[in-house]
Amino acid sequence: MRGMHAPMCNGRPFLSTRAGTLGLTPYDLRTAVRRGALRRLLRGVYVDATAGDTRELRIAALALILPRDGVAWGRTAAWMWGIDCFGPGERDLLVPECAVPHHSMRPGHPTIRVVERCLAAGDITELGGVRVTTPLRTALDLARSLDRPMALAALDAFAHAGMVDVAELRQGAARLTHHPGIVQARELIGWVESLTESPGESWLRLRLLDAGFPRPVAQIPLLDERRHAVFRLDLGYPDHRLAVEYDGRDWHGTPAQRARDDRRRQRIVEQFGWQLLSSNLGDVMGRYPAVELAVGEALGLEPVLPRRW
Repeated sequence: MRGMHAPMCNGRPFLSTRAGTLGLTPYDLRTAVRRGALRRLLRGVYVDATAGDTRELRIAALALILPRDGVAWGRTAAWMWGIDCFGPGERDLLVPECAVPHHSMRPGHPTIRVVERCLAAGDITELGGVRVTTPLRTALDLARSLDRPMALAALDAFAHAGMVDVAELRQGAARLTHHPGIVQARELIGWVESLTESPGESWLRLRLLDAGFPRPVAQIPLLDERRHAVFRLDLGYPDHRLAVEYDGRDWHGTPAQRARDDRRRQRIVEQFGWQLLSSNLGDVMGRYPAVELAVGEALGLEPVLPRRW
């Protein structure tokens, strides 16, 4: 491919409309992406593929396309804060969301989705010169606007990152009493768990709660005779020695990873006497209530069915 190498863009994002200044034709640009030399950050924004996915890089990419009077909002704001709120099968963020005041002119731009939102001055801050909703307002907006499993995962992620806590979320929700989706947000705020380490754990916990089961304990340590933590369990019910875990594709998808999981779970059963129930994306997001039925049998409880989502 003609003339494309890392020093040419110095690891900085650039607009496709400026590719010519780097000596790239539209064909060169498409070829670079296909060959893995470049990656697309946003619609119309590219970067050298070797550049690390940092907050600074994300901000620099958004600064190229957001209107000066706009505010990064929703999942775009979360993306700026380092929180990715995408569901299974969704593509990476390509069209950012920008909030403008109600009844203002919506600028037409193919690379931006502009929405009208009522934002107080305290809901807005700046990152690298780009205006963005604060972590608190971002978390609340996602709790109101996303589907329930994705909304809870977003709240958990912000809490896990230490950007919000339950008390702040409740206070913030009180200011949004008449906003759409606030009933859902209030319900989910009561179920936030800052120890959650992945969206899958959030989705699994919501399955258990929606089924009418007691709230499970998160990240349960199993201690050896020296009181050292040997294992940690995603979710569980210590009184029943029952663990429920989520096996995501990234860490549990290969044969080697599954063999490792089998060895680990065998040790937990034999050494600690816990019963382990594992679940995957299909179990949690599918229609058949395998998780609810298995946990209900282990707890001696009848799950609330059908599933809500």
